[in-house]
Amino acid sequence: MHAATVIHKHIQKAHKILIVPHQNPDGDAIGSAAAFHEYARSLGREAQIFCVTPPNPKLSFVHHSAPIYSDPAIFKDPSIDTIVTLDSGDLRYSGIAELVKGHRATIINIDHHASNENYGDINLVIPTAASTTEILFRFFRHNSIRISQKMATSLLTGLSTDTSNFTNAATTGDALRAGGELILAGGNFNLITSNTLKNKSIGSLRLWGKAFSRLTKDERLNLTHTYVTQADIKELGVSESEYEGISNFLNNLENTSITLLLSETADGKIKGSLRTTKNDVDVSAIAKKFNGGGHKKAAGFTVDGTLEEVLGKILTA
Repeated sequence: MHAATVIHKHIQKAHKILIVPHQNPDGDAIGSAAAFHEYARSLGREAQIFCVTPPNPKLSFVHHSAPIYSDPAIFKDPSIDTIVTLDSGDLRYSGIAELVKGHRATIINIDHHASNENYGDINLVIPTAASTTEILFRFFRHNSIRISQKMATSLLTGLSTDTSNFTNAATTGDALRAGGELILAGGNFNLITSNTLKNKSIGSLRLWGKAFSRLTKDERLNLTHTYVTQADIKELGVSESEYEGISNFLNNLENTSITLLLSETADGKIKGSLRTTKNDVDVSAIAKKFNGGGHKKAAGFTVDGTLEEVLGKILTA
């Protein structure tokens, strides 16, 4: 944990910190940002949170003591001397690759993706961790930082969502122990599950039904795939975030090595989410072929093209 010590010493001396979760942030990204912001404030440091895209309103229960900025003009602030990226395997995924070119700030990279490019001036990357919030939990413990009730709920949010409520292959003994300690520290597990698991509208379940009705299995590759269109989203009057849980749910399929969900984005691109429960399959290797990344058992990418074109390329790859 040498990097954890170095980071803590740096934050103690930092003048102004910009905390950056990845674009279209999930529970782990927002939970990490909120917890790190509380930590920086506890040290008397000035800190702000920036995200290229606004977070999902359903994650508004995760407490952060500052607004989340989306205006890139914030990077022109000359007093920012530290940029902390969270849960981003590369600067492209964080959405700030162009914004930090030539920036004088020290970049601290904290992440758990095996595909991480170690792009920071200081890198704290632990691919065996279930979530970035689990890394922060270890970071705080290592540096004897008190985890407040708000921080505990933020950290537990990331741990819970990235392990699909402690049910997927990312769930390790360390993850369960961290979850238990965070609950003891005041983490509100009921609040988290109510907002991330028991939060489906009728429209979202109908959208899931459309995706399930299109499930198709490629017997040769033992890959099951489906898709969601922008027309589906408009017809049902739901947001794009409503289909996020489908990929993880498809892990319940038997006799399938790989599952794939393709979805059309509002800006005309195709997003792919790959999942597996098999130890001899690495879906991140597939995602990398399309400039994506992730974990061995859960990965994703975003590319140009139509649903048909992208599916054909994936089956070929």
